[in-house]
Amino acid sequence: MKWITRERVKVDRVACPWLIRKFVDPQAEFFFVPADKVMVEAQRLGAIPYDVPNVELGHHGKECSFDAIVKKYGLGKDPALVLLAKIVNGADTDNSLWNQPESAGLKAIAEGFRHLGFKDDLSQNEAEWIVYDALYAYCQEMVRDGKVNGAFE
Repeated sequence: MKWITRERVKVDRVACPWLIRKFVDPQAEFFFVPADKVMVEAQRLGAIPYDVPNVELGHHGKECSFDAIVKKYGLGKDPALVLLAKIVNGADTDNSLWNQPESAGLKAIAEGFRHLGFKDDLSQNEAEWIVYDALYAYCQEMVRDGKVNGAFE
């Protein structure tokens, strides 16, 4: 499947491709285009738009695109992914939905990646996915330890 979103990625536009490749579509292809071209290019490419206004896999209320993907693809049965979604949500929004302490660190790391000079958004995504692998491992450990809301609950 093909997926498309806005260029100049931040938190959600890195977390979502990681989630999609890991749990929804291992062969997913991603396209990053100017915001005003997402819907036209989605139609042309036959791609699923995400993290843009007025799409199913976008922000709704205080929920971010990562939350929408978790819901649509039934990934909420994994308590570690639920915790990770709370962390991603807080890093991508004002953190008022869950007040997740880990979110501030993820937001800082994501901002740092934006300043490392990657040649394009896909290169940045692929480099940054290790962060989400590590966060998911952290979330799995928290769940094993009975801390389903993270280490700082």
